[in-house]
Amino acid sequence: MVNIFNPSGYIAGMNLDTLVSDIRSHPGVTRKGSISDVISFFPTLPTDNILASYGEDAAVIALNDDALLLAADGIMETLLKTNPFNAGYYAVLVNLNDISAMGGIPLAMVDIVSMKDEKVCAQMMRGIEAAVSKFGVPIVGGHTHPDCAYDAIDVAILGTARRDEVIFSHTAQAGDDIIMAMDLDGRFPQSLSYAWDTTSHKDNETCRKQMLVMNEIGKARLVNSGKDISNPGSIGTLGMLLETSGKGATVDLDKVPTPADVDFSQWLRAYQGCGFVLTCPRGNSKRVIDMFAEVGVTAAAVGTVDGSRKLMLRMGGETAELFNFAVDKITGCDPSRVPTSKR
Repeated sequence: MVNIFNPSGYIAGMNLDTLVSDIRSHPGVTRKGSISDVISFFPTLPTDNILASYGEDAAVIALNDDALLLAADGIMETLLKTNPFNAGYYAVLVNLNDISAMGGIPLAMVDIVSMKDEKVCAQMMRGIEAAVSKFGVPIVGGHTHPDCAYDAIDVAILGTARRDEVIFSHTAQAGDDIIMAMDLDGRFPQSLSYAWDTTSHKDNETCRKQMLVMNEIGKARLVNSGKDISNPGSIGTLGMLLETSGKGATVDLDKVPTPADVDFSQWLRAYQGCGFVLTCPRGNSKRVIDMFAEVGVTAAAVGTVDGSRKLMLRMGGETAELFNFAVDKITGCDPSRVPTSKR
């Protein structure tokens, strides 16, 4: 597959207002809205060692000159019912990507398995086995619920990074370039219309290099913020980053790396097996893009961060507002609640 950048500035057959509607109503975006409701129950405790929490892909916990990265994720019931093997595989992958997005190195995982049907559980465990073997990050414990009325898989992960090399979500700066990085060598598996699979067909070495590229970018201190492209898709993920940073942006959709023969609306809403949204000073963009290219990931500068708290989309000479964070919310993670402990 090849990258498409349409020099005319227009993506054939696409209507900007329709794209705005598609993204705003995408379940990957709308189901994030309950996050702030859940967070509201948690008391705020004085904890000097917590460097970041809500709104990040992983919590960041200071440990001397290092940071521990702690994250957890569950798999949607619909995926588990449709394809238990993929549910197990993605339970590992989504957690690895959360640590990678923070510039970290994943260390180990624990899982919680709830089982109703032993055959479903067996397929799910084979998926976990395949992902652990491919990426080389072990499952070291967890918990099993037998005799449940349902099947479920949840995974938690621990990673690490140097304390001054962590890549946060809430630290985008006005004037930053926005870089979108995606592996275009992938496919949408049958029955998974919004999961761009870039890893199952690749060799272990390639997958592991791609998993650690953000760690190299963090070491080089090239970016101000970043997130992995998750269920809200590339634009929705950028929206979460901007919301938590208290910023806005304008994105030129004609510059978004896109594989051939894929519906553009579907692409913008897709979970990426290996994909990231980053913001960085303009002078660092080329080096960041080149570092992604070295591991087979296509990256491009697609827009600019500003202080408007509005996410604007531009395509074919037209511009439309996608989110106004003065009134809209994706996660509702207020930047004023993000811990600002000494780093």
